[in-house]
This record gives sequence, C-alpha cells and structure tokens, in this order.
Amino acid sequence: MPYRKEQFEDGQIYHVILRAIDDNLIFKDTNDYYRGIFSIYEFNNANPVTIRKKREARASFKKKSRGRASANFVEFVDERDKLVEILAFCFMPNHIHLLLRQVKEGGLRKFMVKLGSGYGRYFNQKYHRKGYVFQNRFKSVHIKNDGQAVVVGSYIFTNPVALIEPGWKELGIRNHSVKEVIKFLEDYKWSSYQDCIGVKNFPSVTQQEFLLGVMNGEQGCRNVVKNWVKYKKEVGQHEDLLLE
Repeated sequence: MPYRKEQFEDGQIYHVILRAIDDNLIFKDTNDYYRGIFSIYEFNNANPVTIRKKREARASFKKKSRGRASANFVEFVDERDKLVEILAFCFMPNHIHLLLRQVKEGGLRKFMVKLGSGYGRYFNQKYHRKGYVFQNRFKSVHIKNDGQAVVVGSYIFTNPVALIEPGWKELGIRNHSVKEVIKFLEDYKWSSYQDCIGVKNFPSVTQQEFLLGVMNGEQGCRNVVKNWVKYKKEVGQHEDLLLE
C-alpha cells in the first residue's frame, strides 16, 4: 500500500472506507462476511498475526468465544495489543466503513495494511484469483467533534439501506415504509448497529461506549438512526465526512 501523507494522531477519531478494486464484490457469501468480522478483530493487533486456513480460523473463532458462540452472537477473549479502537463498522458487498480511534502510534495505518492484505489473501485463495482485492489506498477523514461523530455513526449504520432502496440518499425511501427500513437495519448482521442498540451480535469487536455516549444511549442511537432514515439529515451538507 503506497505511503500516505495523512498523519493519524493517537486518541483521534477517523472515518475510514476500504473499497474493492473496480467495485467488485468482496463478500460473496456468509462465510466471507464472517471472515471479515474475524479479520477486523484479529488484525487489530500490534503483534504478528498468522493467517490460517478457514477450518482452523473457525476453530479459533469458537475457542476464543469460550462457549459463547451461537447463531445470535460471538464474543471473543481479548488478548491483543490493539492498534485502534473500532467504534463502529459496516460491511457492504463491495466496501467497508469503519469509525476508528488510533490508540498506538502508527496504529491506524498498520491496521488497515494488515486488514487489506490479510483478507485479500483469504479472498484470493478461496476464489482462485490473483491480484489486488482492494483499491490501493483507503480513504479517511478526521472526525473533529462529537457532532461529526454522530453524523458519521448514523451514516455508517444506515449504509445497508441502499441494498433494499437503491439511490435512497438522493431520492428518499420509495418502496418501503420507514418502519420496514428500520426493521431491516436492526436485523442486518454485518454492522455494529445491533450491538449499539442492545442486541448482542459481535460485542467484543467494537467499543460501543463512545457512540452510545454521544448518541445518548441505546434508545438515543435508535432515534438518531430513525431520524436519519426519515429525513436523511440533508446528506449533502456532510459530504466531506461521509466518504462515499
């Protein structure tokens, strides 16, 4: 990954997007999404991470959960030297949104390099392909205050709406009610929204306390997301933060 001019500071928060090259799919089935979750957890580690085969990774996944893996949620044992705090995430078929706080010098860049190369190797091996999986550079923007964090958190959590309402950010909700869209988001497994509204999904992957604080708790988080869906919060005003 080429050298980046951005200087990420310890303790600061950044909205990051990692997009597939040519907007190809990076998650083709459920196992790919689980491997993505496994990756953002495992590669958030200053220590070397060994890439394991899928079967071995699944065994580790269950072992780390100490019997707490189920169809509903997975909770890990935290034994890492973390590079960043993952405050929020959302996996889309061709890109990943992350809200990160750097906790170790150079940590954000190192984490993104590990994530991109590690998941990329898994993807290429599984689908018998060669070459880059992700675009050369991830995009990032510095989140300077709590208000911006609320905007970006809401945007990340509502990204999956585009899967059932293409173009909704420009055209609004046309084919579903707000209630149906909210239900879809609350059922969407591949983001940290469930963990922020009290539904255990991947609770050890993210640190929910910050967003819950700026959004006024679980119900506040629900309200902010509902308002974003209903009114879209005039998305154009925040284009510099949203990294689409």
